[in-house]
Order: sequence, then C-alpha cells, then structure tokens
Amino acid sequence: MSDPSPVLADLRAEGQALDALVGPLAADRWATPTPAAGWTIAHQIAHLAWTDQQALLAATDPDGFRRAAEAALASPDTFVDEGAEEGAHRPPAELLAHWRAGRDALHDALAAYTGGRLPWFGPPMSITSMATARLMETWAHGQDVADALGAVREPTARLRHVAHIGVRARNFAYLAHGLTPPEGEFRVELRGPGGDLWTWGPEGAAQRVTGDALGFCLLVTQRAHRDDVDVRAEGAESDRWLGIAQAFAGPPGPGRKPRTAPKEPTA
Repeated sequence: MSDPSPVLADLRAEGQALDALVGPLAADRWATPTPAAGWTIAHQIAHLAWTDQQALLAATDPDGFRRAAEAALASPDTFVDEGAEEGAHRPPAELLAHWRAGRDALHDALAAYTGGRLPWFGPPMSITSMATARLMETWAHGQDVADALGAVREPTARLRHVAHIGVRARNFAYLAHGLTPPEGEFRVELRGPGGDLWTWGPEGAAQRVTGDALGFCLLVTQRAHRDDVDVRAEGAESDRWLGIAQAFAGPPGPGRKPRTAPKEPTA
C-alpha cells in the first residue's frame, strides 16, 4: 500500500487554503451565491463538512457508514443537496467551527487507519484514494467560493492530485453518459504550475490530451467550460472525452457556460 502521508499533508494544506478565504468573511457574506445554482458559500462549506463527516464515519465505524449510505442512497438525486442545505442553515461561525473540527478529525483518522479499503458510496477506497478524493472536492468547491468572492487562487502542485483523478476517471465519465469506454490508454501531458510536465499513459498513444494543468482540473471538475481552458485533444476519442470528462462520482453535472465570446469565423 502506498504511503498516504504526502496526500494527507496536501489535503490539510488545501483545507487551510480555503479556510483562509472563508474564515475572515462577515456573517452576511456566507449567503453570497456561488456559480453552483442554488448554492451559497455556506452551502459549499456545509457540503464539504458533510462529506468529511461521511468519510470519518467510514474510517471509524464502517458498519455505521454502510447504514448511513443505504439511507442516503434511498434518495440518490437529493441526498447531497439535503446535506448541504441542512448545514447551510447553521450560523456561519458554528458552521465554520464544525467544518474545521471535521477536517482535523478526518485527517487524524485517516493517518491512524490500519484496516483495508474504506467503504464508500461507490467502490471501496484506499486511504490514499480517499484523501485524494477529499482534496479534489475541497479544491473544486473552493473554486466555487473563490469565483463567488472574485478571488484569484494561485495554482499549486496539489493540482496534480486533481488531475490524476480526472485521468483515472476517464472510463467512469463514458459510462456516466451511457457510452462504451474506448480500449487502450490515452496520453495526457499537462504543464504544472511550476512549469514541470505531468504525464499519464503511453508516450506513443494515438489519443492525446495536452495543455495547462489548471485548465484540465477546472474542466474535469466542471468548474470551467472547455472553450475557456488551454487544453487540447488530438484524436476523435480524446476530443469526445474532453466534452464529457468528470472527476467526481455521480451523474454528469450541467457544467459551466463559456465565459469567452464565440470566435468569429475567418474568411
């Protein structure tokens, strides 16, 4: 089993980065709408707090988690929104304290865990995979918060975890759209924030995706439209994948509308 310590450290850092955005906010700013329809900043933090609590339950009481998951999955189209809605009604200071305490408890539980794979709403997950998934969600919902506040976040090397999930979730994205996943791996080459090259798949693959790591992460978490990111496809299947990519579990989301104006046709 791979050592989860590096990704756990990055998960903690990602939570602290988002905390730096929401911690200083006045209470009324928590009601600011975010790009996710119907969700305020409070909803975004409440969702993260709720999901952290589910992960904590999976790590500390697997049987209890399975019972909770069965109850949640009885209403698969609404249980995520219901969890966010309930938490969003807490006073902001209380919600912030709850989220902080849950983050710390989850980090400690995952660091101390010595069992096998953790039960989850989808397939069971290793500690490293769970921590990576929590980092991806924290970053993605943090982007919603940043967009709501008009803040620009400096990209970090932690994006590699988000990109990794996006690449590994390729086949899931096809299946979520009722499509048969293609055979063989794609080559993915992304420029990290420090200028280094992050790669997945065989170098000679016919289907290729290249571009900016931040743009790819925004695309696979559906925080930006494809027209607004510097990510390119070479090959019909890789082109189709970029149109349906998602790094998160569950049904396909509506995505985001393009921010840039359509390009004028050339003569």
